[in-house]
Amino acid sequence: MSIPGNLLTTAMAVMPHTDVNAALDIALSLDIPFWPQLPHVSYYEDMYVQASENFPGIVLDLDNQALGFSLDKFMLELEEALANYENPDYFDISDRYSVVYRKFMEMDLSDRPAIHGQLEGPISFGLNVKDQDDRPILFDDTVRPFMLEFMAKRVNVQLARLKAINPNAFMFVDEPGLQFLFSALSGYSDTVAKADMDQFFADIDRPRGVHLCGNPDWDFLLGLDLDVLSLDIYTNGEVFQNYARSIRRFLDRGGVLVWGLVPTNFEPFNEEDQASLETRLIEIWDTLDRQGVDRDWLLSRSLLSPATCCLVNPDGEKTVDRAFGMVRSLSDRLRQRFDLA
Repeated sequence: MSIPGNLLTTAMAVMPHTDVNAALDIALSLDIPFWPQLPHVSYYEDMYVQASENFPGIVLDLDNQALGFSLDKFMLELEEALANYENPDYFDISDRYSVVYRKFMEMDLSDRPAIHGQLEGPISFGLNVKDQDDRPILFDDTVRPFMLEFMAKRVNVQLARLKAINPNAFMFVDEPGLQFLFSALSGYSDTVAKADMDQFFADIDRPRGVHLCGNPDWDFLLGLDLDVLSLDIYTNGEVFQNYARSIRRFLDRGGVLVWGLVPTNFEPFNEEDQASLETRLIEIWDTLDRQGVDRDWLLSRSLLSPATCCLVNPDGEKTVDRAFGMVRSLSDRLRQRFDLA
């Protein structure tokens, strides 16, 4: 397994910075760096827009910052997409859609314990992007199978590029939409969802994982064939700790958990300190340990990160920068406390 643990630090990629170099410096300050997504620099860097590059049928309105889909346009552009199916550049991220991706890929990151990339996942993409009838394309039985395959190819192309600069690279699929998966969404049953997600991850090269900030069906999510799972434990810790059996099975398969602990929103960040966050996290680990999830094993399969991404704070990027610093400090303190190499 190439994804390290022992409470090393990483984070999710969406950042509020408008200074590209400053954002990259903050990303590189963690043990496991990533290339930042900077939607305040350009609408192209919105996570849904970024994932939509070269997807047939997309209607991108830059003036109104709106992303849509046309089935007629999809049918017209599908042939071109299929003709480029063996062209990695077609599925990669261009300079227009990211101001930092190429710069990150040109860095020497071979000495890092790992690096990661990310792409919006098909469930969230399919729920967010709506067709000419204002219907999410996830519910379209014609579009959905192609979307799953298209997004898997995009993940694989990026992962291959990352592995070329660090053999321990891995990919996150950003899936905030998973928390809505089993709500009353007509046209997409849990049976179909399970089959789709199983096929999607079967098509993705390892190591691969999911990040989300919400509160999904944890049994469903922990049961997917993932190598790494990133979650907002600051908000969802009391719920998540009730799934000890599924967590233990996930870890026993070699899975890694990324504990999103430090809030990046201005108000909750200023209500906490290092001691309070450390106490909160250790209480969750103690609860899991009492339920049969051995803490030493758990920590060997654990990373630390900020709780969520945050684009809107009254102080701009300052709280986010401070949160990244707090993650580093907590990692140092906890690694010393539990004698982790």
